This record gives sequence, C-alpha cells and structure tokens, in this order.
Amino acid sequence: MFRHRLADAAGRIEAQFAHVLGKLDPVPVVQAMGYAMRGGKGLRGFLVLESARLHGIEADRAIWPATAIEALHAYSLVHDDLPCMDDDDLRRGQATVHVKWDESTAVLTGDALHSLAFELVSHPNCGPAAVRAELTHSLARASGAQGMVLGQALDIAAETADIPLSLDQITALQSGKTGALIEWSACAGALLAQADPELLRRYAQAMGLAFQIADDILDVEGDAEKAGKRLQKDARAGKATFVSLLGLEGARSRATDLVDQACDTLAPYGAQAETLRDAARFVIARDN
Repeated sequence: MFRHRLADAAGRIEAQFAHVLGKLDPVPVVQAMGYAMRGGKGLRGFLVLESARLHGIEADRAIWPATAIEALHAYSLVHDDLPCMDDDDLRRGQATVHVKWDESTAVLTGDALHSLAFELVSHPNCGPAAVRAELTHSLARASGAQGMVLGQALDIAAETADIPLSLDQITALQSGKTGALIEWSACAGALLAQADPELLRRYAQAMGLAFQIADDILDVEGDAEKAGKRLQKDARAGKATFVSLLGLEGARSRATDLVDQACDTLAPYGAQAETLRDAARFVIARDN
C-alpha cells in the first residue's frame, strides 16, 4: 500500500519535472538532466507532498518544492558519482551521467539541476513571498556547507584519515550528508503553511539516521541488481560505518529504535500522520 503511494508521488513529480524540462532546448545537458532524474524512489519529494497534505496545503502548491528537492538530490548524485568523488559507473540501475555522456556534461548537468531546484522552490506557485524566501533560505542551508556538502566533505576526509571515525562522528557526518535534505523535505509542508516545523524536524532527524543505517546494512548484504548501484564499497575502502561499529544486528536494532522514535514524535498529529509513519518504517524495510 505505502509503496503504491510512494510510486504515485514519484510519478507526479516526474510529470512536473518533464513539464518544466519541456520548456528548455533539448541540448545534451538538458537531456542528461532528465536522464539523471529517472528511476529514483522519490522519497524526499514524497515527504514534501505528505507533510504539505498534513497541513492542508494543496498538491498544486506542494509539487513545486517536491520537484525541487528531487532535482537537488539528483544533482548531488551526479556529482557524487564523478571520478573525482566516488567514481561510480552505475546509479539507479543505469550508467552514471559521466559514463553515458562525459565528465564535463556530468558537471554541468549537476550544476543545472542545482540551479533549477532553487528556481522551482522560489516559484510564485509555492505561495507568498515570505514562504518562498523561507523555503529557499532553508534549502540553501540544508544543501550547502552547513548540511549536505559539509557531510560529503567529512565523508571524503574520512577516506584518508589515519583513525577511523567514531560512532558520534559518523552520526554527525550522516546528519549532513543524508539527513539534511530528508529533514528539509519533511519540514517543507509546515513551512508552506507557515506553521511550526519542530515536530516534523525531530521526526526527520530520527528517520534520516535510520535511512543511512539501512543503507550501510544494504551495502553489506544487499542485492546489487535491486540496489541499482555497486555495493560493499565502504568495506573495500576500509571506512567505518554503522555496521562496522555496531555489527549487523546492532545496526538493525538501532535503526528500528530510531524508526519507533520518529513515529512516536508524530503522536500529536494522530491518525493523519500514519502515512508518514509508514514512510519511516519503509526506510528500514526497503531492499534498494
């Protein structure tokens, strides 16, 4: 049931992105932008749409920031896959952008997706100017040197560190690399409604950490074909992960506790937040 709702949200975001992209000249970089957006789960965009529904925001407004966060997430993956970063040749079950085209096109594709994300999140259809300003400002913080980029930089630095990261250090790293965009996505609905996002922020912080722990588990025992990317990279690189520090069972237990914490945080919303609870449970039950 939840997977159907997730797929429906992903389909709506894909259609919105195609509509936006259809207004641009079909040059190679634009073609690559569409290619980079294919095949994702759309979880971040789903969280935007669902948190908006929770606050009575119509889907026609929420689809803009939902599409924006998926474009920004796609940019991060395109750049993350580059030879100077993780040097991956497979993403979402297809060749990475720099393999399909070339490195220059991949860099420009990521740049264009990044810029488009801010164009979408500041679009007049998102609502009043104050709402658009807050969405844009908070997304900049979540995606930059206080959020995702910081986490990525810490992750790269850890690859050459003489001493493996501690559990606290990994947790801090992942709160930026993975958690920051998930947190923004879950809070977006409250921001659209000019409501207090604190409960959704706490929900997303727990959920985002559970998501990364699940990724670490999948990297060890997942199916590469289902994951659509190379696995066991961290082990080969000798990097500390939640699994290497906690063990498989310890990591599973920690992820389960975090999901319970995320679900409990939503208690004031009652039954209306059940879909968000399902989303939290999904992150540790997925196989890709």
